[in-house]
Amino acid sequence: MSTKASKKIAPPKKQRVPIWLPLIIVAGVALVVVALISSGGSQSTSTAAPQVNGAPALQVDKEKVDFGNVKLGQTVEVKFEVANVGDHPLTFKGKPYVEVVEGC
Repeated sequence: MSTKASKKIAPPKKQRVPIWLPLIIVAGVALVVVALISSGGSQSTSTAAPQVNGAPALQVDKEKVDFGNVKLGQTVEVKFEVANVGDHPLTFKGKPYVEVVEGC
């Protein structure tokens, strides 16, 4: 009988998934979800019936703003929401302007 040295045969190694691969996949899915949410909010499809038929009509959410006493050189800011409530496109032929009126 001959004795040969037996070699241990190791089972084949499983290929491990790199740790960064699942992280990139999760980050990609999160980016797609954020993009879908943000783009869905910017598409405004108004289903409300127009308030004016046959013409465009401008509607402003604030007709009058009172800042009280404002010191000279002090900056004040106001935001207006403007909407077309007519059923035709609203276009400006000139530059829109804001009139500042000193009142009591």
